[in-house]
Amino acid sequence: MERLRNHGDFVAVLRGRKKVTSRDLVVHYMVRHEMGGAVGPAVFRALGLAVSKAVGHAVVRNTVKRRFRVLARDNESLLPPQCFIVMRAKPSAANATFQNLDDQVKRCFGDIEVRYRSSAGTPIGAGGA
Repeated sequence: MERLRNHGDFVAVLRGRKKVTSRDLVVHYMVRHEMGGAVGPAVFRALGLAVSKAVGHAVVRNTVKRRFRVLARDNESLLPPQCFIVMRAKPSAANATFQNLDDQVKRCFGDIEVRYRSSAGTPIGAGGA
């Protein structure tokens, strides 16, 4: 999964007002149906992280970010193609176990896929990209 490197893309995802939440994280997302002439593979996903000081000191925040990166990479296949996400940690994420975060990420990414398919008119049971 690529990183959201452009501040404009990061802000666009957050302003898109599409999000799914769980106990320890909020996943903001935006699905682009056309990449606007960008060069790259047809299936493109990008990740941004938002972990504030409310989560904890630097060591704790970096631990949460490392966990989020691993979980996003491992569960990337659950997301629709051309999906940009920003994973925002709630303060409780600092005390969550890795397995608990994994379950939450799977559920959130699955919810994004369901919302994407329902908005695109694709039956939920149908195979996708």
